[in-house]
Amino acid sequence: MSKSYKRVVAALEASGVEFTLRHEEDLTRTAVEAAAAAACAVDQIAKSIIWKGGDSGKALLFITAGGRRVDEARAETLAGEPLLRADAAFIRETTGFAIGGVSPVGHIAEVRAWIDAELMKFDVIWAAAGTPRDNFAISPADLEKISGAQVSEFSS
Repeated sequence: MSKSYKRVVAALEASGVEFTLRHEEDLTRTAVEAAAAAACAVDQIAKSIIWKGGDSGKALLFITAGGRRVDEARAETLAGEPLLRADAAFIRETTGFAIGGVSPVGHIAEVRAWIDAELMKFDVIWAAAGTPRDNFAISPADLEKISGAQVSEFSS
């Protein structure tokens, strides 16, 4: 069991919310792969997109519905600073996760976060649990609560 996975499970358990863990034999690095594995709609996949604050240099998390993309201009308005693309090294250094397994919870440091209003339309959503093969199901309201994310409209 990886350290990343253990951090996510610990964060979920500590939160007291209901969740379901699932391990896949096949990779679930993309929203399409994750949706196929969970037998759900692509938009029920909560992608954790990390940007680097252009002024602060800090990691900024946008939890986005699987079939949608972060609208950079809207996201910059929410963040109050320019956004820079985060490379793999920055993401691992600031979140503790590798690309393809970035979770919306269990980061090694606190991050400012926003959650896509599109995700709030579902009863259950799925997110990465720290590895490209592990995911968890949770209600959008519970993910909002435990991630500290602000519900916002930033995707297209």
